[in-house]
Amino acid sequence: MGQFHFHPDEYLELMHSELPAYEQLQDAAAAATGSHAARLLELGTGTGETARRVLARHPGAALVGIDASADMLAAAVLPEADLRQQRLEDPLPPGPFDLVFSALAVHHLDGPAKADLFRRVAAVLAPGGSFVLADVVVPDDSADAITPLSPGYDLPSRAEEQLGWLGDAGFDASVAWAERDLAVIVAVKRPASAAAG
Repeated sequence: MGQFHFHPDEYLELMHSELPAYEQLQDAAAAATGSHAARLLELGTGTGETARRVLARHPGAALVGIDASADMLAAAVLPEADLRQQRLEDPLPPGPFDLVFSALAVHHLDGPAKADLFRRVAAVLAPGGSFVLADVVVPDDSADAITPLSPGYDLPSRAEEQLGWLGDAGFDASVAWAERDLAVIVAVKRPASAAAG
């Protein structure tokens, strides 16, 4: 599940060329994280574009970031962060985290793997913690599918499917922002008593 066609020096330029709403997606994702989270986990840190925006909203927060690509992590200028090379399918760093966030990474997983990841995210989140997912989705109108995708590598799902998987994992989830085939989903971990019921 490596980012075989991404080169750190060209990543941001590529994102801007392939995703016209890239900056809006990033801004919406950062805004959706709220403020005052102390311990953060990022899934798919890449070159740190999302992490820098989120950290600006959470001064003094401790960030653990994971990514499958050592080259991308090496290009991320996040001197205070604990950056780890690992895949989304690997066991997540131990929590509890107040906030887990991810931008443009989870769509590389198929449906069952997304559902499994969401359960594992819930397990490392503190009660009441949030998971913010900003990603490519399959839009209701096929004319809105404008993001170039690589067959077998890019595996987006519908937002509604992901809301269902998040609900099954113990979250109250909703779409906070959407633009054509991009969406930001915010999922809040339910208290243990509510999750069991």
